[in-house]
Amino acid sequence: MRRVLFLVLLLAACAPRGMITYLPGDGGTLRSFLVGTTRGFSEDGRPTSERHQQLRFGRLDISIPDEHEIGQIEWPRGKPDPSRHFLTRDFAEYDRQVFRTEVRREMARRPAENQSVALFVHGYNNTFAEGMYRFAQVVHDTGMPEVAVHYSWPSAGNPLGYGYDRDSMLFARDGLEQMMTEIAAAGGKITLVGHSMGSLLIMETLRQIAIRDRSFIDRHIEGVILISPDVDIELFRQQAQRIGELPQPFVIFSSSQDRILRLSASLTGRRDRLGNIEDVRELAELKVTVLDVSAFDDAESSHNTALASPSFLRLVNSIPALDRGFADDRAGNIGLLPGTVLMVQNVTNVVIAPN
Repeated sequence: MRRVLFLVLLLAACAPRGMITYLPGDGGTLRSFLVGTTRGFSEDGRPTSERHQQLRFGRLDISIPDEHEIGQIEWPRGKPDPSRHFLTRDFAEYDRQVFRTEVRREMARRPAENQSVALFVHGYNNTFAEGMYRFAQVVHDTGMPEVAVHYSWPSAGNPLGYGYDRDSMLFARDGLEQMMTEIAAAGGKITLVGHSMGSLLIMETLRQIAIRDRSFIDRHIEGVILISPDVDIELFRQQAQRIGELPQPFVIFSSSQDRILRLSASLTGRRDRLGNIEDVRELAELKVTVLDVSAFDDAESSHNTALASPSFLRLVNSIPALDRGFADDRAGNIGLLPGTVLMVQNVTNVVIAPN
């Protein structure tokens, strides 16, 4: 317990939290992101950690600095500089109808093979800015061609707020379901991407959708990616059983080096979590692909390896076949990854080696 407490205090002593810096003008590489949130708002219009019953929609135009380093978020420190910092150039709040129109418009701007939506759900201990800018960094660094949409749930943004975040995650299920419903109403197919506790939110929401209308998943969800999922393994198996046939591809990024998940497991009295699973035979009856990225150690945190490791992101960029063809040729595309491929019943386990 003393070791766990020390780690919590260490995390609490991190650098000051990043914030959205609004600076109209030119400079950097501009990217647009649609967003939905169940966060409350302060009097000056900034998203907070408070919970809000109503799902709000909007768009942020974010500029990526010319001097950007892959895997990094260059937060403004001192005077904002578009050549060196992530900045928000423009923002707008939408109602539900305008949001649908914007989803259709963004899809229409893309070639047919990219007319789908990547819906990102951030994890535990994230402010609005941190979740938004992390997604912007990943989209930029991977060249993600799909329409980029972010769902921001009311995390406390506090390393000591794990209990609050677990409750907020459950609070946010209806908002995520509504978000998915609005995207589907605009004609968008959805790939769900969850990080950490955001993965648990995705599984809980898919479960409640399956109870209401299983056909929605078949018609509108074309893949699920769980990155460092902070999910109990037994709970995951039960969720998957209730959901039924899992959308494909269904990919889990894991790392045995993930110290945040080791802490989470300690707090819950368990040995490990889905995101640092040691024996994939525990998932043998499920059709999933587990990508083990333990060998990559150049991210600022082992909990963010698949999002922020420069060597891993370069590897992803070097293998275009891992793109949309992955679902159609699962074994063939997996074989393009350097490392060891193991098959355990329905599970494909890939231990990836840095190139």
